[in-house]
Amino acid sequence: MTTSLLPPDFADWLRLREPADAAARSAELLDAVRRRLPADRPLIVHDLGSGTGSMARWLAPRLPGPQCWVLHERDADLRARAAAEPVVAADGSRVTVLVRGSDITRLGAADLADAHLVTASALLDMLTAEEIERIVAACAGHLTLFAITVLGRVRFTPADPLDAEFEAAFNAHQRRTVAGRALLGPDAVDATVAAFRRRGVPVGVRPTPWRLGPEQAALTAEWLVGWLDAAVEERPELAGVVDAYRERRLAQAADGRLRVVLDHADLLAG
Repeated sequence: MTTSLLPPDFADWLRLREPADAAARSAELLDAVRRRLPADRPLIVHDLGSGTGSMARWLAPRLPGPQCWVLHERDADLRARAAAEPVVAADGSRVTVLVRGSDITRLGAADLADAHLVTASALLDMLTAEEIERIVAACAGHLTLFAITVLGRVRFTPADPLDAEFEAAFNAHQRRTVAGRALLGPDAVDATVAAFRRRGVPVGVRPTPWRLGPEQAALTAEWLVGWLDAAVEERPELAGVVDAYRERRLAQAADGRLRVVLDHADLLAG
């Protein structure tokens, strides 16, 4: 029997957001990855916190085959979902996918020694400064692409007077301390860049915002509910205004009037 440490709908959330992540990722950094990977041998890619395998499904078809992807994911249910879905390279050849039940915060250089590329997506903001230091230490010496890290900035059209309050509360929630772990949230990109640069590793950063409009109404609604729940958890005094705000925003999303830009960044190190 598969045991999951995550909410039962988490995999559904990952699937819902997958097209938005794919649309946002940096084409410029992708081109840089293509130029720098070896062309004379099979590619080995290690994906950290792989979830259901969305990074492999996006990137493998944009790279030449043959390829072997090693997916590091602690949650057993997500590993099973990732292993069940075939992945193909740019030439249509089948990609070898290996799944490992790894705690990515404990990986060392030896665990990634064979990697030509290390990747992750929507991961860094859920880590602490110490965990990022360990991950960067393990990745140093390998080309590393970390995609879709939140920056804490949200822009709504139309604007609402309460937008800034909910944004600040959500960002404080992202920086909360959980079981002794002080999460970095929107500070994660800067911390990761600094950690690589302290080791003499060059880093490029590119903006990769989600741009949500009428075609992404379902994603907007799901994101909005979670965003507001986190904000109110952090600042319970907002409970008195959240219901009316949520109702307004969900109605705008449903009738195609709401547009949201959520700022993220991709970074390429090495």
